[in-house]
Amino acid sequence: MQKLKLHSPDITQANIDKLAAIADMFPNCVTESLDSEGQLSRSVDFDQLRQELSSSIVEGPQERYQLNWPGKREALLTANAPIAKTLRPCRAESVDFDTTKNLFIEGDNLDALKLLQETYLNKVKLIYIDPPYNTGNDFIYADDFAEDSEDYFRKSNQKDHAGNRLVASSETNGRRHSDWLSMMYSRLKLARNLLRDDGLIIISIDENEVHNLRRMGEEIFGEENFAGEIIWKNSSKNDQAYISIQHEYLLFFVKTKSRNLGKWEEKKEGIDEIYKAFEGFKIKHGDNWREIHSEALSWYKKFPESNPIYSSKHYSWMDGKGVYFPADISGPNVGQYVYDIEHPITKKTVKPPSRGWFCPKENLLDLISKKLVHFGDDETTVPCLKIHLKETEYKSLTSILFKDGRAASKRLKSLFGLNIFTNPKDESVLTELMKAVGIKNDDLVIDFFAGSATTGHSVLNLNMSQNSNCRFILIQLPEDLNSTYKVATGLSKKVVKNAIDYLNSKALSLNICEISKERLRLSGSAIVNDPSGQMALASLDIGFRVLKIDNSNMNEVYYTPDAISQDQLAGMVDNIRADRTSEDLLFQVLLDWGVDLALPIAQETIAGKPVFFVDGNALAACFETDINEDFVKLLAKRSPLRAVFRDAGFSSDSVKINVEQIFKLMSPSTEVKTI
Repeated sequence: MQKLKLHSPDITQANIDKLAAIADMFPNCVTESLDSEGQLSRSVDFDQLRQELSSSIVEGPQERYQLNWPGKREALLTANAPIAKTLRPCRAESVDFDTTKNLFIEGDNLDALKLLQETYLNKVKLIYIDPPYNTGNDFIYADDFAEDSEDYFRKSNQKDHAGNRLVASSETNGRRHSDWLSMMYSRLKLARNLLRDDGLIIISIDENEVHNLRRMGEEIFGEENFAGEIIWKNSSKNDQAYISIQHEYLLFFVKTKSRNLGKWEEKKEGIDEIYKAFEGFKIKHGDNWREIHSEALSWYKKFPESNPIYSSKHYSWMDGKGVYFPADISGPNVGQYVYDIEHPITKKTVKPPSRGWFCPKENLLDLISKKLVHFGDDETTVPCLKIHLKETEYKSLTSILFKDGRAASKRLKSLFGLNIFTNPKDESVLTELMKAVGIKNDDLVIDFFAGSATTGHSVLNLNMSQNSNCRFILIQLPEDLNSTYKVATGLSKKVVKNAIDYLNSKALSLNICEISKERLRLSGSAIVNDPSGQMALASLDIGFRVLKIDNSNMNEVYYTPDAISQDQLAGMVDNIRADRTSEDLLFQVLLDWGVDLALPIAQETIAGKPVFFVDGNALAACFETDINEDFVKLLAKRSPLRAVFRDAGFSSDSVKINVEQIFKLMSPSTEVKTI
């Protein structure tokens, strides 16, 4: 129920609304700006309006090519501002915690991107994101049924402190574009830092913001580093006025185009089905190539023109080398190569191409000897050049992709046993895109709008299909599904209810992160148990290490010692929060030192005290108390590259003073620090 305004009419705003009502006359004069109280609202660009009504150039602000909106500077400031937070490990929710190279981070992705800056600077090959679409309703993560958090609404000025929504519908409020752009701008600025010089980012988006997103991407990555876009035809809906939108977009930006020189190629669809069909033809007809050709022509006719197999119908012949099509053998220059060629059966001169042959005679005779020239039944037909399918399986990545969006939902329904996803991205499409842009070996892939963990699932499939060890880092806000259920309608409500029931049956928390982690567990198990898998399962990493964003492990005195009065010092001997474990401290140390968060971790006992060893001897950490010189000497004998202790953990001040001297004497290359 709407509340009474209890104030006199806002005549200025009413006038602006009147101008907006005739926006079909001057649509470029209606914009968004900050009012006197710093709030975003719809407004009129009077300089632009004056220009529209003038026959000469009107004086005004200096013109420049840019994308601008209210809040852009604040978004940049937000991206650059430091935070005092950390990542806390959660073994119970992880899979293969000690050995996996994959990470699943719970929390706000802006915080996560800031925390990852030092550790993964210039180390990421691919970032794929499917950000919330600016659809004009209350759902931010519309593809994954999770609504945005209460905190987000307050931080973005969409709720007051009493919890009242300030924005009824982003279709009509003045923040429709500005809030979304600010949210994306700060995250993309941070994301670019993580990419390798030969890295790239792929962003899924719909028609509402694709134009702004491209402009923003060109500003952040450079206009010259825009690599193109793919229109993904993934729907057959017919429920919109004017033109029914049946596609989405994939925008591609590279970090540095001069360093990203590889061919972006994709395997032609339907190739495997064609091979399988011809194998059957050969079993039936043996080496009777003409009968195989005749049956192949009939087989291709079964497919509609929209089917990828139909587009390969010219591959209708077969020989001992495989499936091929007879290509034009004529030369580019008329009369350049003119000579006689003998038919292999009739021994008569064959009919030459009207433009002449495409190569010198000795080259063509060599091709004939290798059975790479297709001859007719007699000399009356022009020969052709054989182009075998196995040599042309790949094509350039094209700007139009046809893939029914319902296929992924069906596979996930089979995986979970019920429908708990409204519109998930297709993991098979992402896997093929990863192959096309050259993701291989141990490349790192990040998705900071992880949603239903499609990207993680895609990386697992990629590794299985090409015997690689690519890694993923997924980041997702733990959105509450109960809150989502309250505002969901129609099919979405049923789907959310299914998700809640599923999580309850597994005794899992009711948030989107639990669905994501469960998908990774189930898809990993399915891959391991797939009898068609060719990869050695011992080397396949299907695990993930769960890390959760939290406030710093350090008490406030650590960051603001000047704010502590003398009478408070007695309780501040230890600057570490009481509820934090040694493993919590270890991961904050890894972040601070810029050490890979996915390195293997082992725990040993030295002189009765537990010690963490990261990546063998790369880092040794002991956060126990009562550390004495005997223990330090035993640890120094291990010669770790780095060693870290709790600042208040030494048995005496003299031990604390002598630690560095002991390491200098016994292990001079070790870097020693305390927290």
